[in-house]
Amino acid sequence: MIIPVIDLKNGEAVSGKSGNRETYTPLKTVFSNSSEPIAIARELKKSGFLSVYIADLDAIEGNNSNLKIAGEINQIIPVMFDSGIRNSIEVQKILDNVEKVIIATETIENFDDIELIFSSFPKQNLVLSIDVKDGNILGNIKADFNDIIKKIEEIKPLEVILLDISRVGTENGVDHELINSFIGLDTDLILGGGITLQDITELLALDIEYFLVGTALHAGCFNNYFNL
Repeated sequence: MIIPVIDLKNGEAVSGKSGNRETYTPLKTVFSNSSEPIAIARELKKSGFLSVYIADLDAIEGNNSNLKIAGEINQIIPVMFDSGIRNSIEVQKILDNVEKVIIATETIENFDDIELIFSSFPKQNLVLSIDVKDGNILGNIKADFNDIIKKIEEIKPLEVILLDISRVGTENGVDHELINSFIGLDTDLILGGGITLQDITELLALDIEYFLVGTALHAGCFNNYFNL
């Protein structure tokens, strides 16, 4: 299943490459004539998508919040929301507005907070995101990939995002070696970062069924795949 990606900054849908957020520009998408996120969400819903991934770049960077917009979009299509959660205190406010909150290694302050969150809130509303940049886990937590895999085995999240931020917006394909280390875990693995149609064909054969796609989808590269 393809999960469309919308990045929000200052109330607008934006796009860029490799997580260099200061260079992001208004999103140009085949789904709308504008970068207004609610209009884009309506068209995604009409096109048959079942959910949308939203990254609040302002909140992730600690500058502002686009939670109100995300909540409005959630009334149109279910939202999986990354608002830069830093600790367990912030989770409930997000869940009051959207269907799922993303707990991302990029912003979580403490490795133990991951376990606390997953023991305190319904797992069906939580998604653990392993954020990777240049082959390493992005964030301040003291953990490597083996630690993360052990934590996944302990807390048993229903969904885990493996997001290669250095590949976001590049359409360069995925890191198969990295993905292979996460295959076999008892969770639904969601891949993001540089996803291509060829990647999807190959990864479906490995029983990976969920993909975050932004740049290529909005550029129309997947139109034939969906008969859009």
